[in-house]
Amino acid sequence: MIPRRSPRGLAVATLVAGLVLAGTAVPALAADTNLAVGRSITASSVIGNFAATKANDDDPTSYWEAAPDTYPNTLTVSLGANADITSIGLRLNPAPEWGPRTQTVEVLGREQSSSAFTSLVASTGYTFDPATGNRVDIPVSAKVADVQLRITGNTGGSGGQIAEFQVFGTPAPNPDLTVTGVTAPATSEDSPVTATATVANVGPLASDRPTNVTFYVDGAKVATSQVGPLAAGASVPVSASLGRFDAGARQLSARVDEATQIFEENEQNNSSSAVALVVTPVRSADLVADVRWESSSLTAVIRNQGTVPTAGIVQPIVVTVEEAYTGKRSGTFFGISVGRLAPGASSQVSVGKWHPRSDGKYIVRSTVSVDSAEVPIKRANNVSARDVFVGCGSAMPYDTYEAEDAALGGGAAVVGPNRTIGDLAGEASGRKAVTLNKVGSSVEFTTRKPTNTLVTRFSLPDAPAGGGMDSSLDVYVNGKFLKPIPLTSQYTWLYGPETWPVNDPAAGPPRHIYDEANLLLGVNVPAGSKIKLVNSRAVSTAVDFVSVEQVAPVANPDPARFVTPTGFTHDDVQSAVDKVRTDITGALQGVYLPEGSYTNPTKLKIAGTAMKVIGAGPWFTRFHAPATQDNTDAGFDVAPSASGSTFTGFSYFGNYKTRIDGPGKVFDLTGVSGLTFDNLWIEHTVVGIWGSNVHQTTVRNSRFRNTFADAVNLTNGSSDNHVINNEARTTGDDSFALWAATDIFDGDQKNNLFEHLTAILPWRAAGIAVYGGQANMFKNIYIADTLAGTGATISSLSFAAPMRDFGPAHTVVSDVTIVRAGGHFFGAQTFPALWLFSATNKFQAIRVSNIDIVDPTYSGIMFQSNYVNGQLVNRIQDTELRNITITGARKSGDEFDAKSGFGLWANEFPEPGQGPAVGEVTFHGLKLKGNHTDIRNTTSTFTIHGV
Repeated sequence: MIPRRSPRGLAVATLVAGLVLAGTAVPALAADTNLAVGRSITASSVIGNFAATKANDDDPTSYWEAAPDTYPNTLTVSLGANADITSIGLRLNPAPEWGPRTQTVEVLGREQSSSAFTSLVASTGYTFDPATGNRVDIPVSAKVADVQLRITGNTGGSGGQIAEFQVFGTPAPNPDLTVTGVTAPATSEDSPVTATATVANVGPLASDRPTNVTFYVDGAKVATSQVGPLAAGASVPVSASLGRFDAGARQLSARVDEATQIFEENEQNNSSSAVALVVTPVRSADLVADVRWESSSLTAVIRNQGTVPTAGIVQPIVVTVEEAYTGKRSGTFFGISVGRLAPGASSQVSVGKWHPRSDGKYIVRSTVSVDSAEVPIKRANNVSARDVFVGCGSAMPYDTYEAEDAALGGGAAVVGPNRTIGDLAGEASGRKAVTLNKVGSSVEFTTRKPTNTLVTRFSLPDAPAGGGMDSSLDVYVNGKFLKPIPLTSQYTWLYGPETWPVNDPAAGPPRHIYDEANLLLGVNVPAGSKIKLVNSRAVSTAVDFVSVEQVAPVANPDPARFVTPTGFTHDDVQSAVDKVRTDITGALQGVYLPEGSYTNPTKLKIAGTAMKVIGAGPWFTRFHAPATQDNTDAGFDVAPSASGSTFTGFSYFGNYKTRIDGPGKVFDLTGVSGLTFDNLWIEHTVVGIWGSNVHQTTVRNSRFRNTFADAVNLTNGSSDNHVINNEARTTGDDSFALWAATDIFDGDQKNNLFEHLTAILPWRAAGIAVYGGQANMFKNIYIADTLAGTGATISSLSFAAPMRDFGPAHTVVSDVTIVRAGGHFFGAQTFPALWLFSATNKFQAIRVSNIDIVDPTYSGIMFQSNYVNGQLVNRIQDTELRNITITGARKSGDEFDAKSGFGLWANEFPEPGQGPAVGEVTFHGLKLKGNHTDIRNTTSTFTIHGV
């Protein structure tokens, strides 16, 4: 995450950050309750960290701001059900730095039974003046469930700004369902659990239709029952069979009206408090196996986790290994544990040597023979499977072939290597590419595996005035023409200021000049075939690499439980989602999206209940932002009430052509937990997955390409998340990041694991980055060819938002390979392969190990400290690096040559106004080879131990 020096639309933010509210608030027009505080609030756009939630947090020193020049801006607060409102209060910070301004605002409302908003107060210019409290009160008389501001002008900014959006009034009469208690008798693990929830209507009106009661165990939905209409003041017990559970203590809770069938006075009290669910163990042995692969050896630990000893003296185990994406068997192995296993006892068994054919992802399956002392319910876990990754980085289902290693024809030529921004070689993988500059020039690849797909990374010239152009390359298979692959440069070619480049060739030098195109071949191409790309359009085209894979569509897993949309429009998909949400029977599990191209002009709303959204695979189920628009903020809006949902097997292609901070996040998550993202493909947007206060969420087996900012960024107290086996290509900010900001939620960001990741060709910022927090880990990662930033960043820079310090628990970065990484930004700032930067927050408790840095652009590892007004902010402390290898740090030969060639660099003067690195680090097992200067430390303020 590289900060913007002078953010558009944020000038006011930098002036008022940290100001204390001055003066006394003037009473509202009405003495009614402010119903908007803490309610669900959304905005049409957001800039930076100025989220919609800051407009109803009861704090006038924080505020929402819309993205610049995106009028009309809307800010909508949901009250949950109808309320009789009497006035709207709008506030800005009354501090004098917030000068007078006039905002043009229309007030709209939506009655609870309607899907449309109607105007309540016509568009009017309202003056905000700090001399009078920077507040506006608007009389309104209406019965509505949602209130919306529609802002079309602001004389003090390029977008709407609201610090507090207050809605005064009283809840209108409605039913109010709540769960007053939930019970379940203690039971044995061989018996199903029956739970009972007591549902009461504490509102003044009767509920007029049936709804659902959903039971949760440890936060996971396990059963749904129905409850009929309830008179005001009435209550009724509702029971459900939850199924069988293994022994242990769990948390049981229930929620009424999860399908939101009933308009209620209060939608916030529908859940019960959690109670203990106690399941006692059954008398049985219980054999489980844990198989590990290390140094070519497969070892199984067989454990009896039951309550009685095994009956048998011998416990055989069979282990098989197969390629994850082809299913091809890679080996079968056998082992035997000898001796009875007491409860809790285990036995380690060597099952053989396994030598993988190649790097990749494998599935290791194990089967322990059933023991006669195991009762039937304890036999299912005798069979288990786990993923094994061979090699550093992610193991994806496609093969990649570099163009410079292929067969060239017709005058095709290799360019490079160099590391020049805006150059065909400098922005290419491996810093080389192949140019097809005339008709008939070609590049031909020989496939190692079967394929029916083709992806190529290419560079096509821009139109003279910007905006891109279209072209194609002809695809030949084994010498025969198959079809063209369409190309466009409309998503590339940015110019001018490095911190905020634009789509105007007159603005300055170019950057971000490569994109990717993909094609279903329509035929199966065997391994050993030749795929040739031929220029037949007389448009100069560069080819960087191609990726190929064999794919097939995935069928609906259960047509009785998965709703299929009736068409491919946004409304068709939303209707299918809503059908699952409003299902009160519990029979529906989710939505299946069959093969097709789905239009996505706005966010799909996933709310009300956990559900599965399953596509036919990312090559077949494809969401597209409208081709007739640019920079459409679409994708998925997942509400906290949909925690536990799964999204798998589809792709999303946006239409962003520039970076806009705020919108453009395909998944913009806040306050959710237990989500799973699997096998997704996200491209041409700003951010793939952005999570604030997100917990127990998994992102796996997914590809992120050609974004204007991050692939995955988790922030604001996000904890216990797992990001595993994903690849990012050509991201416009940190590919995979943790940022412990607290501007939206003041949570402790910890226990996140990022592993088996590949980040190549980020064109701004880093492959991986961690900013603050504790007990977080990045491991088994491959990073290559960063353009303007680092390979990996460990930084305590807060980006002008409040942020958690590092520590006290360790932040760990281990087993990372960084190749040809580093770059320059902010004028004369050069970045290393690995950057340790003590900045606005404490820099401590850092542990880095098993890092291999190869051929860095400027330096291997750089230590840097931040100064404000000439004064040091924080020093580097409690930082250890173990088993670090740095090779090939050479002089750059460019205008930054004096800041290059260092294996380790304690940066003495990074930029004007900054001072030398301060603090200390300790190395254990440092290896330096082939560097121009192994260690540069001319400071008296920084100490490198162990060298």
